[in-house]
Amino acid sequence: MASIIKANELQDFGGNSIITSDGAGTITINNSALKMTPAFEAYLGGSGGQSVSDNTVTLVQANTEVYDTDSAYDTSTYRFTPQVAGKYLVYGSIQNESGSGTNLNASYLYFKKNGTNILETSNDYYNNQIRADIITGDMIVDMNGSTDYVELYGRIDSISGSGQLFESDTQFKRATHFGAYRVIGA
Repeated sequence: MASIIKANELQDFGGNSIITSDGAGTITINNSALKMTPAFEAYLGGSGGQSVSDNTVTLVQANTEVYDTDSAYDTSTYRFTPQVAGKYLVYGSIQNESGSGTNLNASYLYFKKNGTNILETSNDYYNNQIRADIITGDMIVDMNGSTDYVELYGRIDSISGSGQLFESDTQFKRATHFGAYRVIGA
């Protein structure tokens, strides 16, 4: 036996609206505790990529926002500083280019919280060099909701030591990107 409940608004005992419906199937979550925000995603825009020095940890300049629900990502400092405390899923990807055929020894991706490494991951090609790769990473990060920030960094180790870059949107659509969102229920 099935039941149907029809309502255009769900309220708590205090009369506060939690969820509303427009009657056409669109619902709106009104309680911020139920939203996975703040959230953002940005990518390295422009053409030509971001030049990087060989074997040097470099801040990824993800300068083009796809979305930023609470204006918590700064496209000039490339930092995500959410103003709501909680656990956040932070993710990133870097398309690395070594400049020529079999030149890439290794690529690295880092997340830094308040300037300190909290994740380092690598792809190792020392025994079989290639030209380019994509490296990804993700993790849950506790943020205090006021001063904590996270950043995406990368590093390219190449044989020649020149011509390295993080690929931009023109070459590979959003392959180099950075994002985060608050995890509810954690």
